[in-house]
Amino acid sequence: MSLRVVVAAPFGQRGTRTLRENEFVVALSMDRDWFSPDQAKRLVDVATEEGLLERTADDLAVTFDPAEVTVPEDFVPDEDLLLGRSTFERVLDALVAEGHPKHEAVGAINACQQELGVTIEVAAVVHARRRGLSVESYLDAARAAALED
Repeated sequence: MSLRVVVAAPFGQRGTRTLRENEFVVALSMDRDWFSPDQAKRLVDVATEEGLLERTADDLAVTFDPAEVTVPEDFVPDEDLLLGRSTFERVLDALVAEGHPKHEAVGAINACQQELGVTIEVAAVVHARRRGLSVESYLDAARAAALED
């Protein structure tokens, strides 16, 4: 969830849904002093992979309403955000964002994995789909993870 907060901050600060990439990088590195410029550029890649940002010809566009995200005054993001997350983690976060308790979702995903004999990523996607979440954006990553095993 903190990745969403980090991404929302520059857009919310400027009251827009699009920014030039360099404006986004400056907002995170210089204005907020959360990351170095290189780290902020890496964060653009991670947020794009996560579906929170889309690259257009010249700009970055946020894929959610940044006005709906509250950036706590004392918020400081963890550098682990720069590493990206597994498909399991991304699906789990989506389930939690939809109001499913985290510990129950993890238990249900583990049960699904046992029941179907699939990877944790595939089980997370199946469970999320059973709960009515749109899972199309996770399918390729889950398929790739399944083929690696």
